[in-house]
Amino acid sequence: MIDYTLKKRVLGPVGTNCYVLANTETHESIIIDPADDVMAIQNLVEDMESVPVAILLTHGHFDHIMAVNGLKNLYSHAAVYIYEGEKDMLGNAMLNCSSSMLGQAYTTSADEFVRDGEVLGLAGFAIQVLHTPGHTEGSVCYYLKDYDMLFSGDTLFAESVGRTDLPTGSGRALQQSLRQLLEDLPDQVKVYPGHMDETTIEHEKRYNPFA
Repeated sequence: MIDYTLKKRVLGPVGTNCYVLANTETHESIIIDPADDVMAIQNLVEDMESVPVAILLTHGHFDHIMAVNGLKNLYSHAAVYIYEGEKDMLGNAMLNCSSSMLGQAYTTSADEFVRDGEVLGLAGFAIQVLHTPGHTEGSVCYYLKDYDMLFSGDTLFAESVGRTDLPTGSGRALQQSLRQLLEDLPDQVKVYPGHMDETTIEHEKRYNPFA
């Protein structure tokens, strides 16, 4: 098992959780859902004495991607990953809701497009991609089985789920994705969502009304 540190910053106009997961042995790190504040994320990375090697996006909504372009300029070697079905959302300000909710267009692009079930080897961690459509058609969770960690984006919140009334959203698909997560993952898995507080699979099985 690799020694690691995990830190979070709540950033942006709707309180998005941006995570940095660092390998304390190699000092490589992964940025997950980089919200909107490049300087805050850079400071966090430096405080953790790490160098980002990847940026993982759980989906393409504006509040999860607004710092991507700035971070790519800072860390040109850090590839941006997103599910293969979210490519259009990254490049379309109407789909990613930046133009409608902020009145300002934000677009970006990814370097790597992941598939359901794929295991990424990044910064010494094995990270499994779980396609969980519903919040958006191409939403994913990133699962670190060896560490009982799930980065759930806007699929699963503490006793709640992400909204489904935005472009490509589906309430039926989200319910199925939630059911699959709660059936397939061990109770002890800690869930790090895109908004609000951390939770566990066990807690959500008991108390999530959408389950």
